[in-house]
Amino acid sequence: MAVNIYDTANKMEEEIRQTTEYMSLSAAYAEMKKDPKAYELFKDFQEVQVNLQQKQMNGEDLTDDEMKHAREVTSQVGNVDVIKALMDKERNLNQLLNDINQIITKPIQELYQD
Repeated sequence: MAVNIYDTANKMEEEIRQTTEYMSLSAAYAEMKKDPKAYELFKDFQEVQVNLQQKQMNGEDLTDDEMKHAREVTSQVGNVDVIKALMDKERNLNQLLNDINQIITKPIQELYQD
């Protein structure tokens, strides 16, 4: 019997949307978006993160201004309760996804164990 792994992945995508972790994250995101200042700060934080990741992947150093801005935004984000709540829910979902990843990659891990 042939297995269509993509059907399984699509089913998993549907089921992830039904988990408590995903629904809590979705609700926290909607709540955070109700506060325009928090939402703008969160978008700035995301932009900073993407910029940092791109520079790291390209082996580039951050400028002093970029580092200062990143610290400032990170500090501000830590002071906004709706963003902290969102990030807490995001950590919970990431833990679920990490657990799933361990299950999915188990055959590969076992393959290399002798």
